[in-house]
Amino acid sequence: MEKLVIIPTYNEKDNIRNIIDTVYSLHQNFHILIVDDGSPDGTGAIVKSLQSVYPGQLFLEERSGKQGLGTAYIHGFKWALAKGYQYIFEMDADFSHNPQDLNRLYEACSRDGADVAVGSRYVKGGKTENWPWDRAVLSYGASVYVRMVTWIPVKDATAGFVCYKNNVLEAINLDTIQFVGYAFQIEMKFTAWKLGFKIKEVPITFKDRKEGYSKMSKGIVKEGILGVLKIQWQSLFRNYTHRVKNN
Repeated sequence: MEKLVIIPTYNEKDNIRNIIDTVYSLHQNFHILIVDDGSPDGTGAIVKSLQSVYPGQLFLEERSGKQGLGTAYIHGFKWALAKGYQYIFEMDADFSHNPQDLNRLYEACSRDGADVAVGSRYVKGGKTENWPWDRAVLSYGASVYVRMVTWIPVKDATAGFVCYKNNVLEAINLDTIQFVGYAFQIEMKFTAWKLGFKIKEVPITFKDRKEGYSKMSKGIVKEGILGVLKIQWQSLFRNYTHRVKNN
């Protein structure tokens, strides 16, 4: 019981069976936790039907109503820590993240000395596919903006394909994480970095979803823009004392 992949879902009936089957087809001893926010399309019911196919490996946490990506991951992180998992992954349900890359993130943490491994679009070898030009510009611009404001040495701070060692999540006070959209991803990486943990970016190809619909909204974009400023401002008054920085 070492590796857990957390996949938050809301209306992912077109993808959920395939993503679960694909992860288990890797035969790399990953367990999966689906955190479903009461999907009205029956996503949760599909997961339940697969639990007998993958006994003791596939888990479902159902929440009432759409509560946001960040709170879903926090719920999953706490669940994973309580169960004793050592490596805890974030991954989307829609195949924008290639499950084949899970093992590369795992190796970055288990073999190459990283505390946090980020599947990155913006390091050498990383790229995006099938994106409209405006989304590509927005995403890359956001990554530059985050580095300018926070000085975090991560080129893809909004990335949602991540592996955390459990001691990182134990060191972060998860109850103080404020944001639920893209700013959540930034806040988690920023906090890990400020605590002195080593972050390694692993190049990936990010593909636009083929099934279902994007959860992007103007509110999420606004949270990202204003949230970065808030994260940096609040860091000036916060004492990061869990570890001495070594990088």
